[in-house]
This record gives sequence, structure tokens and C-alpha cells, in this order.
Amino acid sequence: MGMGSDMYRQQILDHYKNPRNYGEMEDPDFTHVGENPSCGDTIQMDVRLEDDGETIDYVSFTGDGCAISMASASMLSERLAGMTIDELHDLETDDITEMLGVDISPMRVKCAVLGRQVAQDGAKIHEGEMDLDRTKTEE
Repeated sequence: MGMGSDMYRQQILDHYKNPRNYGEMEDPDFTHVGENPSCGDTIQMDVRLEDDGETIDYVSFTGDGCAISMASASMLSERLAGMTIDELHDLETDDITEMLGVDISPMRVKCAVLGRQVAQDGAKIHEGEMDLDRTKTEE
């Protein structure tokens, strides 16, 4: 990997050390918690929707975990604003790893996608499509 990957590594460290949208939201439209038991990461995603009930207005998160999971949740919280719930559901693992911009080992992919999975599951619960207390990336 060349100099470009160094830039992405710096971006990951910046989001880890200075997470964007970190903190619990008052009165979210939905909130959900998930964990990656193999790494010990835990993330709660809070989502507020616009008046149309479909467009994501604001996302915040709290949690504790490795640099990859926390940076990914931070970046995702910025990226989701303005997306629809359908667009959230369409996000795939490749979208998250591309957002991070570095090669992620197979063991770390679960760390990288935890925030996305928590947000997707939270949306499905909000829509009445799923009943789940807590997301686990190993299931």
C-alpha cells in the first residue's frame, strides 16, 4: 500500500480519537445496540428521521471498542445523514470497507461493519420487520 493508504489510516485514527456525532441522542426515532463478542466492541446507534419518516436526519452513537469499530461508526454517522432507510438497508460490507479506505483482515471485518449492522437492525425493528434485543456480529 502506498501513501494513499497512510492518509486513510490517519483518517481512521482521527475518527477514533475524535469521533463525530458521539453521544446519546435525546428522543431518537430508534435506537439499537450491538456487539462484536470476538473483539469486545459494543455500539449503540441512535437515529432521528425527518418528518417524512424515511429520510435519516441525524445519527449519533456511543460505545466502546477498537479503533476500526469506533472509526467506522463515526464515519457512518456522518454518511447516513440524508440517506433514506432503504439506502441504509442497501449498504453492504464493501461499502463500509471502501469508506474506511484500507484493507481489512477477515477477523476485523466484523469490527468494521458493526455500526452498519446495528443501524440496519434498528431500522428493521423500527419498521416492525424484526424483533431483536441486541445485534451480535457473530450470529
